[in-house]
Amino acid sequence: MSGFRILLRKELLEAWRTRRLPVVAVLFLVVGIISPLTARYLNEILTLAMGDQLPIALPDPSATMALEQLQKNLGQLGALAAIALAMGSVSGELDRGTAAMVLAQPVGRPAFLAAKLLAIAAVLGISTLLASAVAWIYTAILFEPLPVDGWMAMTALSWLALTAWAALTFLASAATGSTMASAGLGFVALIGFSLIAIVPAIDRFLPTGLAVPAIALAAGNTAGLDGARLATAVAGSLVLVAACLVGAIAAFRRREL
Repeated sequence: MSGFRILLRKELLEAWRTRRLPVVAVLFLVVGIISPLTARYLNEILTLAMGDQLPIALPDPSATMALEQLQKNLGQLGALAAIALAMGSVSGELDRGTAAMVLAQPVGRPAFLAAKLLAIAAVLGISTLLASAVAWIYTAILFEPLPVDGWMAMTALSWLALTAWAALTFLASAATGSTMASAGLGFVALIGFSLIAIVPAIDRFLPTGLAVPAIALAAGNTAGLDGARLATAVAGSLVLVAACLVGAIAAFRRREL
């Protein structure tokens, strides 16, 4: 792909200069801090707020609860951040006319799109790593230290899931040429996949199916890990990302700049 390395460097520099990377990193940093804190102190907060009116007995806080809270927050706030990063990645440049200027140079459209998606994935990767590192420290302080290798595996799986949501929105941005439409389609895709993931046979092939294996790996519970489920979820997510990139390239080839 002609000009890929130059375009990737441009996208990464732009992510820093436009403050997309710092803003997303700070958001994920907050997620990494509040997740263990929520798991540790939520019971006390609810008890103080409701007293004897609590309808059920609350379980004791644990490191696993901190993991589950982190996965929940990344799956919600992180996914929304991924959609926000990708929604104007192509359509925004089309609106500003900068896409035509870049593609007037000796670079190809596939390289143009691949560099953009990889830069988005890099921003999500750095931010997810930051959130996980901070969450591990707080979990170790508030509960107990968990296996670092398992936590890193969880980080990689969380990043893959977020990249899949970004890729779906990226496809919509390239296909529609509209920032608002791509944001709406990305959000609809997130809700739609979350709903059909209720069916276990389907969930094992989707990015949503990465959450349970990620928690098991981070908790060091390899005995309870379903290796087949993990493999199919990883493969399904990678195929989804690749299919979105191929679809974006196909749609962008037919677009007039």
